[in-house]
Amino acid sequence: MDGRRVSGRRARLRAAGVATMVALALTGCGEHRGDVLAADAATADAKSLNEALGDRNRPRDAATIAATEILGEARPLAPPEEGSTVRREALAWSGRVSGDEHATIDVRFVASVPERSAGSFGDTGHSAGEATRCYRYELRMYRETSYREIDCPSGAAPPPPSAAPVPKVPDDGSARLTAVLRTATPQTLAGKVRAAFPQEWITVDTTTHEGALVAAVGVPAERDCLLLVRTPAGRIEAPGYDRVWLEPGEIGCRTALYTAPPR
Repeated sequence: MDGRRVSGRRARLRAAGVATMVALALTGCGEHRGDVLAADAATADAKSLNEALGDRNRPRDAATIAATEILGEARPLAPPEEGSTVRREALAWSGRVSGDEHATIDVRFVASVPERSAGSFGDTGHSAGEATRCYRYELRMYRETSYREIDCPSGAAPPPPSAAPVPKVPDDGSARLTAVLRTATPQTLAGKVRAAFPQEWITVDTTTHEGALVAAVGVPAERDCLLLVRTPAGRIEAPGYDRVWLEPGEIGCRTALYTAPPR
């Protein structure tokens, strides 16, 4: 009888011990899990940014890329981590994406996860947590962006970079070119169009074709092109064309878009 009592007491003690260990284990898992979730969020956002930067096909300096494609408001995380955010900070930027040149941008990701209470049995919830991760991105023309983790520097981030204006045909370009075409002759066409668009980043191509005056004005690197024709009857027309012909290796922004389009 005494033996059975001792055995029962031992069984109850073992069961209580197991329950205590399970409770401690569950509590321990949740105690610092907020920091783990925050670290995972920062790492995931770094990968997402690398995918978004992707394959570069426009010339840009590092400051412009950082200002327009990396920085912004802190991004909220998707459920079930409502209230969590990841903030990006540009730490350093240099170079440009153009030809054989490359741009380098260092980014700090600061993730914040609020405390969440357990919702059901087996769900321990988690504590509030924060994590910081830093990555270096290298961008090259016509190549996929690459990135790697780096040590985070101490101290605050520098003032955010500013974007440089993107070269483009002026907003009043159509009006300018129309005015030139109305008064130009075959002999004065090229000079008048260049005078109307003196910017060094703008290309000008002119010709005469079957009695028509043709002018193409554009920024090839941006696939920005204005093509107008003055017909023999004096009308100003904007011929249509497939914009794929503006891509590198194609015709580009030239009068051949009208005089000799691909078949």
